[in-house]
Amino acid sequence: MALDAAHAQPSADAPTHTVEAIGARWAVAAGHPLAAAAAARLLQAGGNAIDAGVAGGLCLGVVHPDMVSFAGVAPVLVHLARTRETWQVSGVGPYPRAVTLEYFRDRHRGEIPPGVPRTVVPAAPAAWLTALARWGTMSFADVVAPALECAERGFPISRFTAHQMAGQEATYRQWPTSAALFLRDGRPLRAGEILVQSELAQTIRAMTRAEAAAGGGRVAGVRAARAAFYRGDPARAIAAFHQANGGLLAYDDLASFDVEVAPALRTTFHAYEVAACGFWCQGPVLLQMLNLLEGDDLRGLGHNSPAYLHRLVETIKLAFADREAYYGDPLYVKVPAEGLLSKAYARARRALIREGLAWPTMPPAGDPDRTAPVRAGARQDGPTPASVPPAHSLDTSYVAVVDADGNAFSATPSDFSVDGPVVPGVGCVVSPRGSQGWLDPAHPSVVAPGKRPRLTPAPAMAFRDGALLMPFGTPGGDVQQQAMLQVFLNVAVFGLSIQDAIEAPRVASRSFPDSFWPHPIAPGKLEVEGRIPAATRAALGALGHEVSVWPDWEWRAGGVCGVLVDRTGARRAGVDPRRGCHAIAW
Repeated sequence: MALDAAHAQPSADAPTHTVEAIGARWAVAAGHPLAAAAAARLLQAGGNAIDAGVAGGLCLGVVHPDMVSFAGVAPVLVHLARTRETWQVSGVGPYPRAVTLEYFRDRHRGEIPPGVPRTVVPAAPAAWLTALARWGTMSFADVVAPALECAERGFPISRFTAHQMAGQEATYRQWPTSAALFLRDGRPLRAGEILVQSELAQTIRAMTRAEAAAGGGRVAGVRAARAAFYRGDPARAIAAFHQANGGLLAYDDLASFDVEVAPALRTTFHAYEVAACGFWCQGPVLLQMLNLLEGDDLRGLGHNSPAYLHRLVETIKLAFADREAYYGDPLYVKVPAEGLLSKAYARARRALIREGLAWPTMPPAGDPDRTAPVRAGARQDGPTPASVPPAHSLDTSYVAVVDADGNAFSATPSDFSVDGPVVPGVGCVVSPRGSQGWLDPAHPSVVAPGKRPRLTPAPAMAFRDGALLMPFGTPGGDVQQQAMLQVFLNVAVFGLSIQDAIEAPRVASRSFPDSFWPHPIAPGKLEVEGRIPAATRAALGALGHEVSVWPDWEWRAGGVCGVLVDRTGARRAGVDPRRGCHAIAW
């Protein structure tokens, strides 16, 4: 067992205590206090969960720039209490139509480098406004008002954001537009210093002006605001900047873009049901893991015991092996979705879990079409790619809302400010999510013109006995679904409160290729928060896990947030102290 030397000390935002927020009418849980306040403001003004969730998400794109871009990605789940429908919005954009494998192989020496080469069409504005137009009740100007105020007048940098920015001075400095915004007197912004984003405010105001000028009612106005971004001056500025700096994103890529809306994917777990976004992201991994675990006596193994954690980690490896083999943009890849999510397939795959021995690396993928535990021709000992330490990229944030009527909103916006330059005339980084593509032609998420990269951000919702239980989600890259699994089981199996379920110590496997370029893998590596007892860590090591000890409260273990509706109808908002998240309820 080794302590990760680069993170041996707790972060500057190491928690003291976080209090669960409980309300009779509504509750919000978000990755930043100002985003939670923005959502609460809309609910107090009479908005529904969708109005509030969009307001919180838009605000995250302003006040959490180390983790979220206004022009980034934003996968969304919406649950409508009246119809009991749960919808997904595909909040990730495609590669430019001009992208080819040769572009990266020849021009960038076989790399997907930081900066404009990895830019995809920004999906967040379309995702937010699609949700708002379809299920909201308020105008774009109403829901964006808190974000606009923070951009125009400025807001104080949080301790967590300052902690993350502190190590990024060299990265910001390589792009003059980013240095001008995020460095002050040549150094990163400090906690409490005010960040004003005037150009981003101008982008938002252009959208509100378009809405005000549109006729035809609320929905027409929201659509006009969306068109102002994708077909107006922001789109032209984005295209011109990319053309001038060797990028491939063109005006037509933006003008023709739209998100998809579809029913959420679902699976059952005993009396529970869990909903997730589709195979264009890693959301179905959570559903596969729950299928794999449904036949186990998890409570009998004991919470966070060596046997329990071993079972979880080996389950995680099986599901992530299938992610690696099959997940990709369903518009370009034939994903065996029905088989991957079937209970029979899960039963077949479960046989590969060995109680007394860990897989030393990622197991072989299964064959969902034949309901076979191993795909024909796969190596029985699993693949052995080169071992490279995982990148631990900066990542994402999250917002959950449940309103008085029982509508729910769950979204995981992302795209951090160090993966590409701020685009002048727009005021933010434009989605560098192309970092989640592959240059291997055989990979289901290989780069292709107009194709979406496989996205890590992936919100979820849980239901109990047919009624809404909780929207929940987290940042964390490849840790997201692992952290969400542990929190859900803490609630559903062990009966913990939402706050206690979030605060419980976590583990994370790295035995699969990282989703971010260059997709490193650390075979057998199991990262474990220090609050897991030493005896448990030793027992996991004896089973073959390469245990690496995190600090007690490690931000890389995720920043899970959720709103749980208890049997009395009270809304209980739980938030993760690992990242300075915040809950508000009424």
